[in-house]
Amino acid sequence: MSDRHEESASQVSTSPLSPAHVTALLRHFDDLRDGTHGGSVSRQDKEAHFAHTVELLAPVAQRALDELNAHLLLDTGSVVATGLHRDDDSGLSASWKLAWPEQQAACLAPVTLLAHYGIGFHHPHLRGATVGDWPLNIFTPHDATDQLPMLRAVVTADLHNLVFQADYRVIPAVMRPQNDSRRARHEPPT
Repeated sequence: MSDRHEESASQVSTSPLSPAHVTALLRHFDDLRDGTHGGSVSRQDKEAHFAHTVELLAPVAQRALDELNAHLLLDTGSVVATGLHRDDDSGLSASWKLAWPEQQAACLAPVTLLAHYGIGFHHPHLRGATVGDWPLNIFTPHDATDQLPMLRAVVTADLHNLVFQADYRVIPAVMRPQNDSRRARHEPPT
């Protein structure tokens, strides 16, 4: 990868207190302006960045899906990760999918995080099964960890959308509520 990555990343005009999603969007806009991705111009260098991004993102994606599985699916689900591979259109992709019995019985797609760098794309993106694209600008372990709230939002929105494709009965925690603090309800004052 070229040394331009360091130069481009340092050009992102955010303060140290800028939220991670703002920094990611500014990187995205800088890349569009400059015709680069992380300072890289060639497809080969951009693919090398993407391969590293998938490595950095894997534990964070796993964590976001594990949280859903533990709290909403009552540990009835399982996560399958594809690893980095060429897709049918010669682009690169990697996915993490959370499936569980009720979702499968309802013939719904699993909750999905898909990192993809399509052959005609300027740079990679992240999406869910039912949630649209988000710019994927991860170059360090810290960048990947900073995206955890966004990954949580994607998987939460994906699960929400899947409920509307079937109904609430695909969520084990709704059908088999646990008596613990995670399910504490706030009762209105009487």
